[in-house]
Amino acid sequence: MPNTTRSCLAAALLSVAAVCAGDAAARVFPFGPRHRAVNDLANQFVPFHAHLWDLLHGRADGGPLLDWQAGWGTSFLPDYGTYLSSPFAPLVALFPRGDIEYAVYGITVLKTAVAAAAMTFLLRRLGPGAWWWAAVLGASYALCGWSLAEGTYNPMWLDGLIAFPLLCLVGEWVREGRRPLLGPLVVAVCWLANFYTAYMATLGAALVLLVRLATTGSLRVRTLARAAVTTTIGIGLTAPVLVPVFLGSRHAHPGLVRAFDPAAGTDVLARLLPATYSFATPAAFVCTAVPLLAGTLLFRRDVPGRERWLWAGLCAAVALSMQGGSTHLVWHVFATPNGSPYRQTFVLSGVLVLAARTAVSHGLPDRRALLGGAGVVLALAAGALPSPLVTRGALLLAGAGLAAVAGALLLPRRGRYGAVAALLVTGTLLGQAAATTAYADRERIARLDDYPPLGAEQERRAAALAAADGWPAYRVDAGLPRFAGNDPLLLGGQGAAYYSSHTPAVLTETLTALGGGWTSRGRNLLSPDNPVTDAVFGVGARWRDGAVHRTETYLPLVTVRPPGPPPVYGPSPFRNQELLLGARVYEAPRAGACPVGTEVFLWAPDASGRARLGTRTADLLGGRPKHSAAMTSLGVQRTAGTRVEVPGGGRSEVGCLDHARLREAVTALRAKAATSVRPTADGISATVPPGPGTVVVAAPHIAGWRCANTPTASYGGLLALPTASTGTGTVDCVFRPPGLRAGLAAGVGSLAILLLWRAAARRRSRPAATPPPMCRSV
Repeated sequence: MPNTTRSCLAAALLSVAAVCAGDAAARVFPFGPRHRAVNDLANQFVPFHAHLWDLLHGRADGGPLLDWQAGWGTSFLPDYGTYLSSPFAPLVALFPRGDIEYAVYGITVLKTAVAAAAMTFLLRRLGPGAWWWAAVLGASYALCGWSLAEGTYNPMWLDGLIAFPLLCLVGEWVREGRRPLLGPLVVAVCWLANFYTAYMATLGAALVLLVRLATTGSLRVRTLARAAVTTTIGIGLTAPVLVPVFLGSRHAHPGLVRAFDPAAGTDVLARLLPATYSFATPAAFVCTAVPLLAGTLLFRRDVPGRERWLWAGLCAAVALSMQGGSTHLVWHVFATPNGSPYRQTFVLSGVLVLAARTAVSHGLPDRRALLGGAGVVLALAAGALPSPLVTRGALLLAGAGLAAVAGALLLPRRGRYGAVAALLVTGTLLGQAAATTAYADRERIARLDDYPPLGAEQERRAAALAAADGWPAYRVDAGLPRFAGNDPLLLGGQGAAYYSSHTPAVLTETLTALGGGWTSRGRNLLSPDNPVTDAVFGVGARWRDGAVHRTETYLPLVTVRPPGPPPVYGPSPFRNQELLLGARVYEAPRAGACPVGTEVFLWAPDASGRARLGTRTADLLGGRPKHSAAMTSLGVQRTAGTRVEVPGGGRSEVGCLDHARLREAVTALRAKAATSVRPTADGISATVPPGPGTVVVAAPHIAGWRCANTPTASYGGLLALPTASTGTGTVDCVFRPPGLRAGLAAGVGSLAILLLWRAAARRRSRPAATPPPMCRSV
C-alpha cells in the first residue's frame, strides 16, 4: 500500500475511532441512552434529511423546487442549497426512513473521516516526512474542537471542514500551473456542498496560497490572476443553486441583527485546551502535538527564516482576526450570525496543522527548538488559567499530552523507538479528542435547547398522520405538542410549521396577523391549532391530544372569492381571520365572558405562563421579539360568566367562536370552490367555476409564482389572481424560485468559459510545428 494511501486511511480510521469512543464514553446516541437532538440538529438537519429521503424515494409532496409539506407551501431549492446539497446527503436513502437519526449520525462521522483524509493527502503533498505524522496531523485537524463541539450538531458545516484542505490543494495546482479543468470543478463541489463554510475555507485557502507563494519565491501577478479565475469559475458553476439561495435569504423574515462582542482573551486561550466548552467562544482545540510543533518553528534554525516567520505570522493573524469587529464581518459574509460568532475557527485549526507540518517536513525539532515550542504551549495555557472555562481535567489532559508528545520527539528516531513515538503521539490524539467529544456531548445537552429523540411515540404519530392523509383534497397537520421545528417534514402531513434560514417574510407576517405563534424571532413557525385557519388552509385532520382529529369544516386548496379589494389586516387576529374567510364567525365577549356554547380563544402573544378558563388551562410561551405565543383554545364555554385568566405580559384579546357560523361560511365558499385541484412538483392547477371574482390558492404568496404568464397578487398573504385571467376556467400556476433562470445562465456561462479556457491551455501547451527543411538548389 503506498504511503499516501496508508496515511489517508489511518487518519480516517483515527477520526472515526476518536468520535465514536467519545460518544460511547458520554453514553450518547447511538451508543447510549442520552440523545443528541439539540438546537438545529433536531429542528432542521434531521427533518430536512428526512424530506430528502422522501424525495429520493418518491414519497414527498412536492419536488426539488416546491415543498408542499411545510409552511403551507414553500420554496425548496434555497433549503436544499443550504442544508442538503452536500454530496454525502443522498446517502440517507440507503437507510430505512425510521432510522433517519442513525443516517445523519453516520454521515456526520463519515464527513469527519473524509476531512481527515483530505488534510492528510494535502500534507503528504506539501513535503516529506513519516507517513504516520501526516496521518496524525490530518486527523488532528478533523478532530479539532470546532468539529467536535460545533460541527457535530451542524453537520452541513462539516463540508467546510473538508473544503479547506481541498481548496488549499487547488491553490497548489494553481501555483504549479496544473489541472486547470479539475481545479474549478473542485471549487464548485466545495461551494455547492455548503457555500457558507466554503466561503470561509476559500478565504483561508487564499491566505495559505499567499504564504506558499511567498515562501517558494513564486509570488506573481499571473499566478494570483489564475487563482482568482479558477475560484470565480468554480463558484459560477454553482450559480443555479447559489443564486436562488441568496435571493431566498433576501425574501426571508429578518433574523436578529446584533453587534459582534468578542470573547475574553483568557476564554479564547482556554478553548485551545482539550475538554472545554462554551457556546460563544472559539472551539480552537487541536491535539497538543499541533501547537507544540507549530511553536517550534520560531526556534528552528534549520528552517528558512521566511518559512518560519510567515507561517507563524499567518497563525497569529488568523487568530487575531477572529477578535476584530471588521475582520469578524469579513469572515462571516459581512453579517454577524445569530448563533455562535466563531464559525470560522476550523480555518485557524487548519492553518496550525499546516504550520506543524511545515516543521515536520524539515525534520523533527532538536532539543532547543522543542524546549521553545513547549514554552509557547505552556505560555498559552498559563494565559488561559484565569478563565472559568478551564477545568482540572482540561489541564491534566493538556499536560499529559504535552509530556507524551515531547517524549516522543525526544526518542531516538530508529528501530522500535519510532513505533513507540507513533504510539505516544497517536494515543495523545485519541485520548484528547475522545475526551473533548465526551465533554462537549454532556455540556451541549445541559446548555442548549434539546428535543426528544425519535421513538415509538413519533412513529405512532407518523403512522396516524399517514392513515389520515387526504392530500390534495385536504391537508393533514402534524399538530401539537410540537416535536421539533419541522414536524411536517419529519412526521408527515402538509402543515404550517416550518423553520429555516429562508422562512419567507410574507409567511411569518401572514401567520402573525392570523394569531399564529413562533420562536427564533419569527423564523420558527408553529402550527396554528384554530378552526378558522384550518378552514381557510384546507386542513381536514390534525394531531391533537394524542390522536388524529378530523373535521368537515375545511375548504379546497383553491377557492373563488367575490369581487372586491383584498383584505387589509388590522391589529386584531380574530378580525383578520374573518376578513380572510369572508364572514363573521367570532362574537365579542359580553361583560368579559363568552356566550355559552361558543369556543373560547385567547390571543396573548407576549404572555408567558398558564392561562385558565374554569378548570381548563393552556400554557403560553410569548415575549416578543424572541417568542410569540399562538392563539390558543380554552375550550367551549360551559357556564355563563366564567372569564379567562391571563398571565401577565402585554396585550391580550379573547374571541368567542360560533361553530355554526363557521360551517355556514365554509358551505358558502365551497359552492364557488375549484371542482378539481392538482398540485404538482413545481406548481398547481385547478378547474374553477365561471364568473367574476378572485381565485385564491391556500398557499403563501411567496416570490416566484406565475399563473398563466400573469403576475400574481396577494389576498391577505395568500396566492391569488383575478378570474378573468383564467380564461377557460382553468388555473395553471407554476413556481420558479427567484434567481433560478439567472443562476442557470451564469452556470452555463461559467461552464463555457471553463471549456474555452481549457481548450486555450491545451493549444498553448502543444509544441510548435517544425517547419519543413528548405530545398537547396544543386
